[in-house]
Amino acid sequence: MGNDAVAASRHPNPGDGGGMTPRDLAAGGALDALIRQVAGGDRVALRHLYERESPRLYGLALRIVRRPDAAADAVQDAFVQIWRNAASFSPTMGSGGGWMASIVRYRALDMARRLGRETLTDAIPDSVDESPSPLEHLETARDAVRLRRCLERLDDKGRRAITLAFINGLSHAQVAEHLATPLGTVKSWIRRGLASLKECLAA
Repeated sequence: MGNDAVAASRHPNPGDGGGMTPRDLAAGGALDALIRQVAGGDRVALRHLYERESPRLYGLALRIVRRPDAAADAVQDAFVQIWRNAASFSPTMGSGGGWMASIVRYRALDMARRLGRETLTDAIPDSVDESPSPLEHLETARDAVRLRRCLERLDDKGRRAITLAFINGLSHAQVAEHLATPLGTVKSWIRRGLASLKECLAA
């Protein structure tokens, strides 16, 4: 069903949607509202979400895989995952855009590995590690609750750094600027925080 829904999002039907337009949805919290509607199985919302976010997400994927066809495939795969796992998103964890970007990053990295790219350093935003973060394994609302509990156990600095990087979608450099902290220190916070999250989520 996921593939069919995503395919439908790429070919809008003017008769669907009950008069709802992207402009209507753009007013106040539109992205989070769209994700909630997608979580409820709303294919029209998925179409609007795709129309609104796919250009930005495609650009992100292209930076990683550097091939237009592979970037398009990565975005397609990501929207299948978004369709299936939208219920795992919670606005209390960060922005909807950051959540979607983290899914696209992981899909693009996986695509690049399958294509045999060995040198990805220049293409990968520095908030992304080669291995999946614990956040990228979350697939259900129950997982999201567990993540929030594990995040609460981290020290304030590590929690803020990880939230900004992996949930809000900032690069390490942007996190460092936001927190007015040296880049090396931020990277250390994130490494320690991810290690603690992995241990907590595995418990």
